[in-house]
Amino acid sequence: MGDPKHPLLSKDGEVTIGGIFAVHSKLTLSSFEFTEKPQPLSCSSVNLRDFRMAQIMIFAIEEINRSESLLPNVSIGYQIYDNCGSRLFSMNSTMALMNGQEFAAEDRCNGQSLIHAIIGESESSATVILSRTTGSFKIPVISQSATCDCLSNRKDYPSFFRTIASDYHQSRALAYMVKHFGWFWVGAVNTDNDYGNYGMNIFLNTAQEEGICVEYSVKFYRTETEKLKKVVDIIKQGTAKVIVAFLTSFEMNSLLEQLSIQNITGLQMIGVEAWITAKSLITPKSFQFLGGSLGFAVRKINVEGFSDYVIKEFWDTAFPCSQTERNSSQYALNCSGYQDLLPVKNYNEDVPEQRYASNVYKAVYAVAHSVHSLLKCREQEGCDKGLTIQPQQVVEALKKINFTVKFGDHVWFDSTGGAVAQYEIVNWQQDSDGSIQFKPVGYYDASLPPDQRFVLNTENIIWAGAQLGKPRSVCSESCTPGTRKATQKGRPVCCYDCIPCAEGEISNETDSNNCKQCPGEYWSNAQKNKCILKAVEFLSFTDVMSIVLVFFSLFGAGLTLLVAILFYIKKDTPIVKANNSELSFLLLFSLTLCFLCSLTFIGRPTEWSCMLRHTAFGITFVLCISCVLGKTIVVLMAFKATLPGSNVMKLFGPVQQRLSVFAFTLIQVLICVLWLTISPPFPHKNTKYYQEKIILECHLGSTIGFSAVLGYIGLLAVLCFILAFLARTLPDNFNEAKFITFSMLIFCAVWITFIPAYVSSPGKFTVAVEIFAIVASSFGLLLCIFAPKCHIILFKPEQNTKQHLMGKAPTKSN
Repeated sequence: MGDPKHPLLSKDGEVTIGGIFAVHSKLTLSSFEFTEKPQPLSCSSVNLRDFRMAQIMIFAIEEINRSESLLPNVSIGYQIYDNCGSRLFSMNSTMALMNGQEFAAEDRCNGQSLIHAIIGESESSATVILSRTTGSFKIPVISQSATCDCLSNRKDYPSFFRTIASDYHQSRALAYMVKHFGWFWVGAVNTDNDYGNYGMNIFLNTAQEEGICVEYSVKFYRTETEKLKKVVDIIKQGTAKVIVAFLTSFEMNSLLEQLSIQNITGLQMIGVEAWITAKSLITPKSFQFLGGSLGFAVRKINVEGFSDYVIKEFWDTAFPCSQTERNSSQYALNCSGYQDLLPVKNYNEDVPEQRYASNVYKAVYAVAHSVHSLLKCREQEGCDKGLTIQPQQVVEALKKINFTVKFGDHVWFDSTGGAVAQYEIVNWQQDSDGSIQFKPVGYYDASLPPDQRFVLNTENIIWAGAQLGKPRSVCSESCTPGTRKATQKGRPVCCYDCIPCAEGEISNETDSNNCKQCPGEYWSNAQKNKCILKAVEFLSFTDVMSIVLVFFSLFGAGLTLLVAILFYIKKDTPIVKANNSELSFLLLFSLTLCFLCSLTFIGRPTEWSCMLRHTAFGITFVLCISCVLGKTIVVLMAFKATLPGSNVMKLFGPVQQRLSVFAFTLIQVLICVLWLTISPPFPHKNTKYYQEKIILECHLGSTIGFSAVLGYIGLLAVLCFILAFLARTLPDNFNEAKFITFSMLIFCAVWITFIPAYVSSPGKFTVAVEIFAIVASSFGLLLCIFAPKCHIILFKPEQNTKQHLMGKAPTKSN
């Protein structure tokens, strides 16, 4: 029931291309009283960017019409509609392009479309409406700036094409750039429409793949004022210093106003092509909030001749009202809707900054090349005008085009109808005169190999707040080597605590997720960032404990030698000759060896020292106990010999005594040889007792062998103790059995207490306990057996007589 909508700019031709651009950005709605026919909607506020797109579309068509090689004898016409940035006007314009402006009989549309292709729209959501509407009629739509990845679905949009890349590439490139700068804690805000929602969804998925954490992801639409305020509150309360803004220029302008009202500065904005180079955002205060912003922009391309065209030829040939008619009533009728465009007639300074105009130029040429192939055009022969071209034929032809435009760009469409992704990375910077410039600092080109696609010159970047230093945006500071990351419960993986590695574990990398266990012979250093060789512990000669033990060992050996010398000097005295002086000297010799064998337990264990220390200990102690046992038997035999008719001493004379000592010792030698042959002791690195150090010790090899050695010594000691105990009451002024009994008590006590102490002592203390037992038991034997004799020899020589030694019996007779 409405009036037909007329194009803003039009020209007849044999092939007609439609265009829909937001030449104006504001729509004024008339009141609806429902009592009369609504008045036409009015538009205001010229959108210079889309007006340039309309101009370059006409420029390209006129260029083709003059060409002798492309559609040489075919003229291209155009019908360009202004949608005023309104979905309502977009649908109105779409229907007008599809149906034509003429009405058939009975006020019905004629159903005939003269349009072979439509170029537009600028925004993704509007393009979705356009493509869904025209898709059923197979009318090709080529957009110069609709980047929503949703439009790549060929099932839903089979006749849609675009001369700009899908947001699939831009969204992923955003995540790559954020990761490149080490920002793993970011905020995200997007326009609540197809463009923003699809683009942000791809970014969020890619960010998750790249290990980037998003503190919040919020969205709003330009008309949702209250929702915008909530979004700004979330940004204000957040800790992320980097904001990925997947917004159109309209939403970005609304966000900028709220940031300015609440004075929220210091945020590093990461933008998209829709707003990062929008001149409309440049205000006296905008740099305070958007200064240092980084983002992807469509490449600037200079189309030769267009800058001059927009200030002269366009107004003379394509503008629908002429200045010569200014005073006529016809001018007032035709040009009333074009008055607000006239102020830009002589202005072209913005043309070099127009980034989407070249995409419109390529779209026009894409349609021309498709029609050229369908009409079977030849440069000399012209085109076959007898052929009828249907829009669906243009769709199929567009899929096959492959050509290069005059400024060098290669034009073709991939399987989704899109172009190759090529972006310029721009940075908001301020010149010395205060003007804001969009300085190129890198590029992203998806046509290059993966390792060459992303190039950034960080030295030329000015960051948020006009700082030269890159801002930090992390939920948690990096974990230094020696610590590992522990995720905080209920928070993103980028929020973590730094936990020191446990003992024996290290992390030698920053932000390590796990600590590594050091190998067996290594341990972590104090900083837990390096494995170092474990300290090897053994009883060395430099230890204070070793020095004390060595002192007492040497002191014992020296004391034994002094006793031996004393006995040698007094060898003819009765107290020395009593109980076989040979056994006394042999006992002193074996005691010296007992003291000295303890020295083999000190020092770094080696294969030979391990075998020597235990065998030397076993043999010398058996030799010593054998001598004591021999002396005990001599005491018993001597008493028996005093009885009338006794011939006992002949049975256990000096030869038998020597043989008994030799026999007892030989048994121990055989046990040791057997032990060393079957499973000898060997150096062993014990890592079980201490984790942080290695105990270098002598492993027994065969526990049975060691038990046999100790058991045999214990057997002889017990036997000696029993015999000495039986002989303790024998009549004699100097009964040696008493002292032997006492010495065996000490010996057995030392070695019985040795066993639990040996088992429970860690590391080098085990060896120290064994040395102590050897030295203590040796001193016990030396002092208990020889100290009384030495006392008599040195201090009571009057008792060193045979009469005194045997004087007990006469005293009883008296």
